[in-house]
Amino acid sequence: MSDSHSEKYLIKLLIGFASIISAVLVLYYSIFESGAEKGDWYFWAIVAAFLFCGGIYFALSAFVHKVKSDFSRRAKQRESQKDKSSF
Repeated sequence: MSDSHSEKYLIKLLIGFASIISAVLVLYYSIFESGAEKGDWYFWAIVAAFLFCGGIYFALSAFVHKVKSDFSRRAKQRESQKDKSSF
């Protein structure tokens, strides 16, 4: 049976990285394809900022779930060592 925090860690980390990578791609698109002469770079800047902040949020949330997963794993190891030493 898998730990729910380790599952959340992996999912949120992938979402975070995908969001940050897509923010960079949107920035490159807005710089090279859209251009400043059209004037729609404001929209692409807002989209990139939203994606980047979302990516940072998901990456930090994944870090929290990784720490929780490690703590629960250590607690289970300590509990199993206590049970072995009590015999």
